[in-house]
Order: sequence, then C-alpha cells, then structure tokens
Amino acid sequence: MKLYGIKNCDTVKKARKWLDEQGLDYQFHDFKKDGLSEEKLAEWEQAIGWETLLNKRGTTWRKLPDDVKDNIDARSARQVMLENTSIIKRPVVERDNTVSIGFNAEEWASWT
Repeated sequence: MKLYGIKNCDTVKKARKWLDEQGLDYQFHDFKKDGLSEEKLAEWEQAIGWETLLNKRGTTWRKLPDDVKDNIDARSARQVMLENTSIIKRPVVERDNTVSIGFNAEEWASWT
C-alpha cells in the first residue's frame, strides 16, 4: 500500500496514525518533498477522475484566479494539480491495484 499526501495535513496525519495503530505496512509519499509525476497523476485521473482529485473546498482552490476556476477542465485541472499539489484531495491511497481518496476508518478496517 502506498499513501500519498502532505506530511502536515490533518487528514493524512489521522490516516497514518490509524495505519500505524493497525500495524498495516505502507509507504508514504509526501507531495511537497517527493513531488508528483505527470504520469502518476494521469493514472489517478484514469482510475477515479480529475473531478474527484481536485479539492475545491481548500484554501489553494480559493487562491486561484477566478478565470482559472471558472474555466477548469481536465487539461487545466491537471496543470493546476501538478503546480499546486496541495489542491489534491488527501490522502490518495494505492492498494491492490485500486486508487482511493480520503480517510475512512470504517472502510479501511476491512483491510486488516
């Protein structure tokens, strides 16, 4: 299992703590430290869609110029996510050839 996110994100912290408490093995990939490749983002877009990945509730989205927000599409969303990884919903989890977004302890409990 591989968990992608930002080290200081509260949801990522909760997810990592929960995984550690359950004794589940995972690798952590920090967007800020380790970056994000265009290929990896394209894999996620194909698996779950750019609309699911793009966090329109956070401060990074609110800071974008209105013309970018008003005209967002798959191509522009990809560029925004590559330039501002903080705008990607977190955590992104790759597990058993699937991709999921967010932390849900009840759902994740089935992994143990």
